[in-house]
Parts: sequence; C-alpha cells; structure tokens
Amino acid sequence: MKAADFDYERPRSLAHALSALAEPDVESRPLAGGQSLVPLMALRLSRPGLLVDLNRIPGLDGIRVDGTTLHIGAMTRQRDVELSPVVQAHAPLLSRAAAHIGHVTIRNRGTIGGSLAHADSAAEIPAAAVALGAEVVLTSERGERVLPVTEFLVGHYTTAIEPGELLTEVRIDVGNPDQHWAFVEFTQRSGDFALAGAAVRLILDGNRVTQAVIVPLAAGGVPARVLAAEQLLEGEILTPQRIEQAAAAMDHRELTAVMTRRALLEAGR
Repeated sequence: MKAADFDYERPRSLAHALSALAEPDVESRPLAGGQSLVPLMALRLSRPGLLVDLNRIPGLDGIRVDGTTLHIGAMTRQRDVELSPVVQAHAPLLSRAAAHIGHVTIRNRGTIGGSLAHADSAAEIPAAAVALGAEVVLTSERGERVLPVTEFLVGHYTTAIEPGELLTEVRIDVGNPDQHWAFVEFTQRSGDFALAGAAVRLILDGNRVTQAVIVPLAAGGVPARVLAAEQLLEGEILTPQRIEQAAAAMDHRELTAVMTRRALLEAGR
C-alpha cells in the first residue's frame, strides 16, 4: 500500500509553516523526522491533505540551559538528545530514555517534538518527559501557549494540540540537581517497542525519600505517575521492603512491577 495523494510544502521560516498549518478546510500535518507519520501514511491510517515539512526551518532545534530551565527545540534529533553533554549533565534520565529508542538510524532522524506529538504510550520520550515534569511550547499564528506535558498528552496518539498549532520547544526545570534516577524497559528484541518499563526519579535526604516519581511505560492510554506507589516511598527509608511494596502497588501487569522494582533499585544506589 502507498500513501494517499497529498500536497507538500517545504517552508523556510516558522511563519510560513504556521500559515500553511492554519490553512482552512485542509487537514494539514507537520513532518519532522517522519519515523511515525510516514509509516502511518503508507498504511493510510493517516491521510493528511497537506504535509508541511519542517526540516528547512532554522531555529527549531538546539539544546541550551537558561538559568534553571533546560530548553530543547522540538526539531532536535533524538540522537542529539541522547549524546548531548548538556542533557547528560542536567537531565540524564532523558538522555538514557532517548538511548532506548529503536535503532541509531531511527534516532538520527526522529525528533523529540515528533515523539511527544505522536503520543505513543509505549514510547520512551513521553514517559521521560512526564517523569521530569516537562512543559511544551505550542506556537501558532495566534501566539504561544505553554502546557505541562501531563496536560498535553491526552491519550494514546492524542494530544491537546489545536488546529494550526506546532510544538516548538520542550522545557524542563533542572533547578534541583541532587536527584537519583533510572530508566528501564523490556523488549522482545533490541529496537522493538517496549512491552513494559519504568522511568523513576527520586530526591533523597540521605537514604530517606523526600520525593518519588514513578512513570510506567506501555501501561495505559497515556504515561502517568502512579501516586499510590510514590506515596509508599515518600518520607520513608528506601529499603528493599519499601521498594517491594511500591512495586506491588503498580496497578498494571506483573512485568510492569518487575520493571518498577528494577528501576527503584537502580535509582537508589
């Protein structure tokens, strides 16, 4: 099967892209890395009337820290997120998550914004973004709006993006560097989609947990924190018994509990 007919634009400015995406009576889709959209189009599960290629637009990629905020342009390639010394220093959980995505050839083309906008509940970037409390910047001809990623991710393959909007940046608060973290996943083969996994972020005072964040992969329609498991850890000494209790509180499959246990043990080292 091949894609249905569509019009194609390759703008060289953000303003041109936003104008094209706002075109009335046309189902338009932005094209970033194309690692998810193109296969869907080939299967005719997605049939946009207009494809707006973002790859020639300057300024939509890049990684920088401003004060206590890590800024990552939406067109930043997943491989760059994985290897960036800035990300490794300020948000290593995100770097580790990116390293689990498919194969290197996929990460060389796929983008952080594209992964978030695709909103696959088994994908690594959305789970890591939730665990890190990230925000996304949505830009349109009407201006910008900023949403917590937990509000942006509405459901499986569903986001809060509105017609004419484009995800242009991801922001992460990196003001508390004293954090322990882990990202683990289980796949049948290297490069496959995760069958289960967990992104964990802990703030410890000695060996006592002051804050816990646990986000499972492939465990529902949207990546979300498991508050019941987190509350079993907060204010408590991180003992093997507490870790077992938190893993048992995961209201998902046994494999998810196993991945959570592994992530907590790794984060607590």
